[in-house]
Amino acid sequence: MQTRSDLTRELALLLVLSTLWGASYTFIKIGVETIPPLTLIAARTLIAGLLLAAIIRSRGLGWPRERATWRRFLIQAGLNSVVPFTLIAWAERTVEAGLATILNATSPIFAFLLTTLVTRHEPVTRRKLGGIATGLAGTCLIVGTEALGGLGRELWAQLAIVAATICYAGAAIMGKRFKGLDPMLPAAGSLLSGAVILMPLALIVDHPWTLQPSLRSVLALVALATVSTAAAMVIYFRLVQTLGSIGATAQSYLRVPIGVAIAVAGLGEQLAPTAWIGLACVVVGVVAMTLPARKAA
Repeated sequence: MQTRSDLTRELALLLVLSTLWGASYTFIKIGVETIPPLTLIAARTLIAGLLLAAIIRSRGLGWPRERATWRRFLIQAGLNSVVPFTLIAWAERTVEAGLATILNATSPIFAFLLTTLVTRHEPVTRRKLGGIATGLAGTCLIVGTEALGGLGRELWAQLAIVAATICYAGAAIMGKRFKGLDPMLPAAGSLLSGAVILMPLALIVDHPWTLQPSLRSVLALVALATVSTAAAMVIYFRLVQTLGSIGATAQSYLRVPIGVAIAVAGLGEQLAPTAWIGLACVVVGVVAMTLPARKAA
């Protein structure tokens, strides 16, 4: 049974996790200033994957030997790192970090839609339907008004972030197939599998040995890989054990205002009024999707 001090510590860790993942969009924005997206994400997955592998070894966990499991790791890598990480990094060359934070927060909504349409395992309730409508309205408000406002060059980048969010939703569904494995194993396995895919592509496309990244971008990459990826994963899996899956999902709406605040304070970004309205819609929608239903007395 948790004491009040234990609960306070875990809630503090929840706030830390929300901050680490919220800050990742600012780190990406700074990183792509002088590092191409492919190279940035290849380095992110490799560094974070190796750090998690070291933690796994220190815990004495054994890696799975079945080829089928590693094939699932490879699929998970595509859905959870290779495609979405790269799309977001590419998009943030033109899209503000705060806007990327808001658009990416809709992952629980798309996860519910995919689960309902594909696996049909998710019960449909009025509250969840309302959450979907509100969250999607916020997304359309952000993307639609930006496009109509003469910022069409950013439209494809914004749609890329939405596509990345759908990939994350698919990864969440795919992750349910790893029951019986310690959660750190698919996390590290998918990151390392992603690095195996991305490293050759980065070498061929970007010729990273010819790059001259700024110290600012390099530090952002290091923070992105070590703090916002590896450390965040460790905290997340701890919270799943201590607060439960419902408690841990609270980060999905806490990280939105935190991520936007970091982008505004750290990068001096200014979001349009419609983006703030969209932010409110997205947060309300995600809360409606993730909070547990009240049990009848």
